[in-house]
Amino acid sequence: MPISLTTPEPEELDQVALALADWQREGGPVQLHPGDIGWHRRFGASATARVLRTWRRGERVLAVGLVDGDVARLAFAPDADDDEELARAVLADVSNPERGVLSRDGAVESRAGALFRRLLLEYGWRADEAWTPLRRDLSAPMEAPLMHVEVVGPAGVADRVAIQRSAFVNSTFTEEAWREMADGPLYADARCLVGYDDAGTPVAAVTVWSAGEGRPGLLEPMGVHRDHRGRGYGRAICLAAASALGELGASSATVCTSSANVAGVAAYVSAGYEELAAVTDFRRDV
Repeated sequence: MPISLTTPEPEELDQVALALADWQREGGPVQLHPGDIGWHRRFGASATARVLRTWRRGERVLAVGLVDGDVARLAFAPDADDDEELARAVLADVSNPERGVLSRDGAVESRAGALFRRLLLEYGWRADEAWTPLRRDLSAPMEAPLMHVEVVGPAGVADRVAIQRSAFVNSTFTEEAWREMADGPLYADARCLVGYDDAGTPVAAVTVWSAGEGRPGLLEPMGVHRDHRGRGYGRAICLAAASALGELGASSATVCTSSANVAGVAAYVSAGYEELAAVTDFRRDV
């Protein structure tokens, strides 16, 4: 049965997220996670569906892409890692702008799909931006964060938004966007956390996403207010994130950050997250 490329409808988001959740495995790559769809849900269900692509054989989803600006972020079913028909179909679709996945100068993020990654290099793609995946085993003893942390509800949204907009210069996050995200079904297995200093000032925040009992969870995103950096708050909120994911039943806490973000990587490592082998995006010479 041939591979088909589709853009899901908004009512199919849960089906796509369930596939991604099933693909989260200990020892596997830190790849696209249902939490990535949940975080994008802040733009609304229709906008989130429009940036998703699925590759199917019959009714079964074998690969998923989230088109994030000029980057197609891909995930593959673990048992399809060396599926040649799938790998060649995805390669053809990301290489041809008329297929509606990527522009000519777009990049591909693929941390799974071993055959697909080999074909990218074979067909003129090159290694691009480097990323550092990190993982914390949640079966290990958990140190308490040295600051007060609250789970965000309706009353704490303003603090969550303020930290996001300070930590990420180009952020467009709003209270309305938080409510849109929190009203989505994926947020039932997520938590937003805000950390406060001794004076009660909100200084750090993180959103954590579970993929289900016994599967790796995700931090997306984590940030520290720009006026309060260098004081250990990044480490503290990363500890709180790991604890929250443990309460949600996750087997580990995972995150992937730009390797150029040396301070960010250091914050995770200081909170007990293990650096995994660096990975790269892929981009064509045009």
